[in-house]
This record gives sequence, C-alpha cells and structure tokens, in this order.
Amino acid sequence: MRVHVVGAGPVGLLLTALLQSMEGSSVRLYEKRREYTRTRMVQLSPYLVADSVESYRADAIDGDSVEAIFDPTELDEALAFRQSIPRDLDALLQSWVLGFCPLNSIEQSISDLIDARGLNTVERRAEVVTAEDAMAMLEPGDVLIDSTGCKSLLRDHLVPAGAADGANTISVRLEYALVITFLYGQPYNCNESCKYHKNIDNAQYKFIPMVHRTHYDGNVSHVTGIVNITADEYEAMPSRCDGDWLRGNFPGVAESMDRFIDKIKEETHGEIIGDLEVVRIPLDLYRARNATNRRWLAAGPSDHPFANSPVFLAGDSAIGSPYFQAISLGFECAMFLAGLIAQRDPTRREMLDRYELYIYKQWLRVYMRSKMIKHNKDLFESIDDPVALLEKLHIY
Repeated sequence: MRVHVVGAGPVGLLLTALLQSMEGSSVRLYEKRREYTRTRMVQLSPYLVADSVESYRADAIDGDSVEAIFDPTELDEALAFRQSIPRDLDALLQSWVLGFCPLNSIEQSISDLIDARGLNTVERRAEVVTAEDAMAMLEPGDVLIDSTGCKSLLRDHLVPAGAADGANTISVRLEYALVITFLYGQPYNCNESCKYHKNIDNAQYKFIPMVHRTHYDGNVSHVTGIVNITADEYEAMPSRCDGDWLRGNFPGVAESMDRFIDKIKEETHGEIIGDLEVVRIPLDLYRARNATNRRWLAAGPSDHPFANSPVFLAGDSAIGSPYFQAISLGFECAMFLAGLIAQRDPTRREMLDRYELYIYKQWLRVYMRSKMIKHNKDLFESIDDPVALLEKLHIY
C-alpha cells in the first residue's frame, strides 16, 4: 500500500513517522518548504501520552465531554495504539508534553527521526502540489492524506458537486480579535485571578493572556494574549502592526494592553524586550463536513480518482479552533488514522465511515470546549457590570 502525505508540517511528519515502519506500506511525503521556519512556541497536551482512560480525560474543561462522547472501547483502542508507538517517536512525544517548544524544533526533530531510521519506505518530494496534481498521482489502492492545514488543499474537492469555496466547510465566527505577542524580561505566570485584577481599570477592552501560550524559557517570558474588537475595527486595521501604530490609531485598544503590561511590571520589575507584535484575525471555529471522500464513493462508479481510492483530511485540514493550540488535536487525529490504516481487515468503506465518525466526535469535543471558552470570556468581560453579566447568563 502506498500512502501519499501532502503537507510535511507536524501532523504530516507524525503520520509519516507512524506509517514508516508498518509492514507492507510505503510513504510519499510532499512538502513545498525547504526548511522549517515557524518559531512560535507550542506545548503538547498530556493526553497524547496518556496511559489510562483516567489520565486521558484529566482536563478541567472537557474531561466530562470526553467520557460522554467517546465509547469506552474507542478510548481503549486509542490507548492501545499509543502503547505501540515506536520508542524513538514516543520519547519525543513524552518530552514535548513537559513544556514549551518552538514549532520548528518539533518539525525538525520528527524529520530527522524519519531520516535516521535508515528505512527506505519514505520518499520525500520537495514540490508544490496542486489539487489536480494530487488527483493525477492517485492510483487504485493508494491512500491520500491531506495535512496541508487550515487552507486545506483538498477539503472542498471531497464532494462531487464541485470545488467551490466552502463547499465542504462549516465555519462558526466566534469573534474578531487582536492577537498581541511580546517578550518580557522576567518570569510571568498568568491565571484567572491575574487576568481579572490586571483588567480592573479596563472598562471596554480587556487584554486577556492565553494561559497555555504564556511561558518562561529561563531568560524570557513569551506572552500571547487577545483583545476583543468590533467588526468595524477589524476592517479598519491592517493585518499586522506594532504597538506604536496601535497607540496612534486605536488608543482605547492600546491603553487596555498597556495598563495590563504596566501592572505586570509593577509586580515583577521587568521590561518588554523589543516591540509588540499585533495581528488582527477573525476567530473562526470550523470543520470539514466530510473528512473523507465517501461522498464520491456513494455517488456511484466513476473514473474520478476520488471515486476509487481513500482520501483523508488530517489535522487543521479537518478541524480547527482559535482558542487552543491545534497541534495536539492534529497529533490525535494522526494517531487514530495511522492505527486505522494499520488494520488491514476493514473494507475501504468501513475505514472511511470509522474515520468520519471519529472526526465528528472530535468536532463535538472541540465545539463544546470552544463555546465554553467563548462564553466564559464574555462573562469575564462583564464581570464588573452586574446587569450586563446577567444578560449573558442563561440559568435553567
């Protein structure tokens, strides 16, 4: 069986490393980048290396959701596959759940591991792949996996009706926000109490650090936070700017950020290192309506490549949420898909149906988690205004 993996980001690389040593499989890995350059810091969720159902669902936000959504047998199968992961790869995963790591270090480490194994089951191709290219290279019996990220190469091609934008995508706009990142020369830890007390003087805009994107590397704290803005403000801003531009053009937004930072300085006596990086984005929660090409199979016999070989979306190609790092969810999808491919008994239709059900259940988990975070943020922004707070509460 030949598996085409398009996109050699962290999810594509993990899939390749998992499939590399499977008997009877070969992998073609396609990547347009010559080197890994994304330096943002990420931390993998501990559930990726869980050794029991209890540790897998040990999450303050969606632990109960996991138990409600997934059948016990599904969780047992997932844990069993984790225990079969090769030791060299498992050692990397175990280290990445302990703290933060640059994204390009994770990518480079998996890439080096694939090469160091000395197996000839992986063929790398450094080239730009179009949707048409992907269809042309797919032969009967092959498997095609799209791990190209949120701007998925194949997502909207998985339905026979056509490849119109959004044809196979459902998206929920949660809010518009500024994502503000800065470096700080002292240790800084954030929790809900910190967020509240440092925003007391911010009536309209509140700068809210993302707890799991705030870390100290021994010398510098890397802090990422968001400020909720209106749709009109979003349209009036450039996609990227610095702190000076924001202060000159949207002083109200900038003041909330500066007040928060000033209070950090009062407590820890540090200074901002370099400039602020400000990115304005729409915060969208999305999923592929179909994470496989099963609609092509249901349409009946056809000469189209997607009607004859299984196609899967993995990672951000299938699901994405703005409120927490998607790399852990992407790795979770990669593990399930690799385990599914390793089982040679299921029919092609059974493989597609099982993956679709799995992705839908992960979507329920992500949707509930994201909506809860959004609701809690809305309550937090009205916490000193009882009337506004009561309007956002839905009791019984």
